[in-house]
Formats: sequence, C-alpha cells, structure tokens
Amino acid sequence: MRRTSGAAAGPGLPPATGAPGVREEIASSWRRVRLAGLDPAAPVDTDADAGVETVADVGSTLLRGAVPVLEDLEEGLRGSRYSTVLVDRDCRVARRWCDDPRLGEAFDSLDVRVGASLLEERIGTNALGTAMVARHGVAVHGSEHFVEALQAFSCYGHPIRHPLTKRIEGVLDLTALRERASPLLAPLVSRAVHEIEQRLLDGSRASEKSLLAAFQGAVGLRRRPILAVGEDIVLSNHAAQDLLSPADVALLRVLADEPQQRDQQAIELILESGQPVSVEVTRVSGARRGALLRVDKVSGALARAVTTRSRTRRDRVGPPRLVAGVSGSGRTTRARALAADHLPVQVMRPATALLEGAEEWAGQFEAAMRRGSGTVCVDGIDLLPDALLDVVTGWVDAPTRPDLVLTSGPVAGLQGAAATLAGMATRREELVPLAARRQDVPELAASMLREVAGGRPVHLTPRVVEALCAQAWPGNLRELKAVVVHLAQARSTGGLTVDDLPEQYRSGPPAGALTALEQAERDVIVTALRDAGGVKVRAAEALGLSRTTLYARMRALRING
Repeated sequence: MRRTSGAAAGPGLPPATGAPGVREEIASSWRRVRLAGLDPAAPVDTDADAGVETVADVGSTLLRGAVPVLEDLEEGLRGSRYSTVLVDRDCRVARRWCDDPRLGEAFDSLDVRVGASLLEERIGTNALGTAMVARHGVAVHGSEHFVEALQAFSCYGHPIRHPLTKRIEGVLDLTALRERASPLLAPLVSRAVHEIEQRLLDGSRASEKSLLAAFQGAVGLRRRPILAVGEDIVLSNHAAQDLLSPADVALLRVLADEPQQRDQQAIELILESGQPVSVEVTRVSGARRGALLRVDKVSGALARAVTTRSRTRRDRVGPPRLVAGVSGSGRTTRARALAADHLPVQVMRPATALLEGAEEWAGQFEAAMRRGSGTVCVDGIDLLPDALLDVVTGWVDAPTRPDLVLTSGPVAGLQGAAATLAGMATRREELVPLAARRQDVPELAASMLREVAGGRPVHLTPRVVEALCAQAWPGNLRELKAVVVHLAQARSTGGLTVDDLPEQYRSGPPAGALTALEQAERDVIVTALRDAGGVKVRAAEALGLSRTTLYARMRALRING
C-alpha cells in the first residue's frame, strides 16, 4: 500500500483531538494509521501470499476451537448476506465465509483471503486490526474505515482470548455491505467468541492431560531430569529443578518448540552452569506443541568433546548473515536452513512488536541473545521500527552471542536503520523471484507434493508441470505451495492432471517458448502493468518506454491486455 511522507491529515482524516460526529475510538485509530504513513486513496495491500504457510501452521489450534462454532453461526446466518472472517494472533485471515456473492467478490478484489494481513498499520482502520490493537470489541461502519477502498463495508470484530493464558488468539468479525449494518452484530459476535473461548479451554485441558500422562510415564524411580513442555505449561521433576536454571529452562522451551524432521532427536549443549548435557527431545501425541525433554549429564571424553564443539562454534560466530528477497521467495526457509547447525533456533517476528509491544519484543530478543548459544533469526528487519533495529545492532559486536541471521526485502530497497544493520551483515544471500528461475519449478513442485501428500502415491503429469512452469508466480514459493496443496487434495492416487489445477493456473506455455532474456523482459512488463493498474501510459512511463514501443513488445512477448 502506498504510504504518505508527512504527518498532515489526508482527505477525511479526523483532527488530532477528534471532532463532533467522530467517535474517539475511530479518531485514535486514524491517528495511529496516519503516523504509519498510509494513504487513504491507495489500493489495499494485504500481503496475502506471504501468510498462507504461516496461517496453516499457527492457526490450527484456533481453527480447531473456532470451526464448529462458526459452522453453527454461519448456518443461522444463511440468507442474511453477512460474512464471517477469522484472523489469527498475527492478524492474518485463517478462515473466511460469505453468504453474499457481492461480498465474496469484493473481498476477492481486495485480496482478503486466507493468509491476508489485516493489521491496522497495513490496511488502515478495520474491525479486525483495530480490535487487535484496542484489545476489545470494535465496530467500524462505512466511512469510518481509513482507506477508501474499505468504506463499502460495515463490520464488528471481537478479540478471542485464551481463558488460561489471557493471550489474544485471534479476532472474529461479522461483515456486511454498508447499507446492511445492524446493531445486533456485537451481541451475536460476542456470544460466538465466548463459545470459541470455552472450546479453547476444553482443548487446553485435553492437551494438558496428554502432556501430564506422558510426563508421569517418563518419570520413574531413576532421578533423571525430565521436563514436559506444552503450549502454555512446563512440568519438571525435582532432578530437573536441581540441575536447570531459569535461563536453561527458557532455552529448552525454545528447543522443544523447534520444528523437527523426526519425532525424536538428541541435541548436545552446555547449561548456564557450564555443565555439558545431552537432551533427548520427543514429541507428545495429543498435546499441542508438546514435547518431553530428557536431560543427561555427560562426562569424560564425551563432555570434553561437547565443550570443545561449543567453544569452536562460539569462536566461529562472525558477523550476522542476511537473507534478502521479495516476499514469498523462501527467505524464512533459507534462514532456518542456515541456522540448522546451531540449534535451537529462536525466530523473532515483527508481529510480536506490533501486537505485544516493542518493549516485549526487545525483552524476548535480549533474553535470547544473552543465552549465548543457538541461533536467533530476526525475520523481517525492514518491518521493525528504528528503536528495535538499534537493539539488534547493539548486539552485533558482542563478544559472546548466538549466531544471528536476518531476513529482509530486497537490499536495494532498505533505508535508514534497516540499511545500516544490513550493511553489517557481510555474509548475504539475495533470493531471486520464482519467475526468474522457472527451471527450478518442476523440482520444487515435486518436493512440495511429497511433503504434503502424506505418503499417498500421487505424481505430477508432464502437462501439469508445463502449466506450472508457464505461470508468473507473483506470490513466489508460497503461491506455488498453495497450488500444490490444492493439487494434493484432488485425488488420493495416480497422476495429477491439468483439470486438478485451480482454473486460473491451467494455461500451458505459449506457442514458441521464450528465451530466458525474453521471459525476464516479459515478467518486467507484466509487473509494470500490474503496478499501473493496467494503464499502459503509466506503465510505459515507469519503464522509460514510449507507448508505441511498449505495445510492440507486448505483441512480441504475447502479453494480453
């Protein structure tokens, strides 16, 4: 979304102290959005493709609690022309349902779909992002939306709090076209939220029972230090309490939360006391993000080996590493791969600073850096405020610290403190968009299919591979992953055909394959046309071409429109 450069109020902005007829809650939101630099006339940018994978991973707990409640709610809403939207704790859409086709078309045109970010600072005042900031129910009607593109809607959003942790897990929203606004939205949504929260509580109790059973089964007469770590709970025996400091427990919680290729694995590390240990991590079935950790002291030659490896690793920790690239190009995946040798990995995301506050983010980051081992990945330095970038920069030259891996958008687009921090990362990788490496699409798609098919004997037919290679992939790897997931759901065995693809992806390569240079030129022109909203005059100006030249290149490169 285009951002304004100054603090002056834009068209329709409320004054700094509010005005007659403008609710203070809305005026406060507009002031925040104005400070974020959004332009009311700019198109909505939901960054949808960047969040598809994250929502699938993080939203599962929320969805398990919410879907049965929402299905009942939506059944009662049939014929009402309302829509439900559920976002997760990062304010990304986890589920969407529309009873009015016009609403569905409007959402599609704004790219409000699963994975879309509805944060207030990204799309302006809205019932989901603003409710996340205000931490209570919020109604936003018509022109109260900051961005003009959203003013056709009327909506009410209410935060969903976990009854045990009191943490906001998401926001539920009911939306209608502006003329169908109703005062009954608030009590209807509030009741549904209460039911979802009760299901989250019941689910936590079941998860905790599974974790407790696993813990009790692991704790025997032998005084072996054992921890059981769940989403919101840590259990430990006396042996673990005697051996581990609070910093050790925090490190082991990060270790338990780290994605694993196997249900069980062993990792060697050194505790805060200097004691070398081996930690066996086992996933607990039925417990959300649950793991058992069995800790064994090591001595003799093994202890010396562990200590030597740890010291060698610390000696090797050099300047930060930076993985840059456009959204969806695989930055986070590559950053995790770089960190694989230095476990555990703690990922620090900008959303934490937005939703929990800069002070909370800084505290978590500094606690991770003080642990001195493993890897800390700051995912998206270009989205952090300068104050937090200064905190990260302050640790770069620390004599003892974890490995530090950064991710960002393209380096050429970084400014200010983000550019300064990136400049300190002398080890860099800049990932190119998927459209610039179409030769990798067959292997990538096949690998993704193996991952999501769950062992089912399905494969991509040659025509499907040709169709995938012909796409522009503006959403990069995440868009490809979403299409592969769609394919994997089409059948349980055999070859996946072109008819199994989403309709817009079924076109094959154009007659007469383009050269790599022609394909690159085509991608640049298509991007310019998209950024110009299809207006060829503006696209030609952006490309530094005359309209005649642009039309000629469009015909030669078979670009429609």
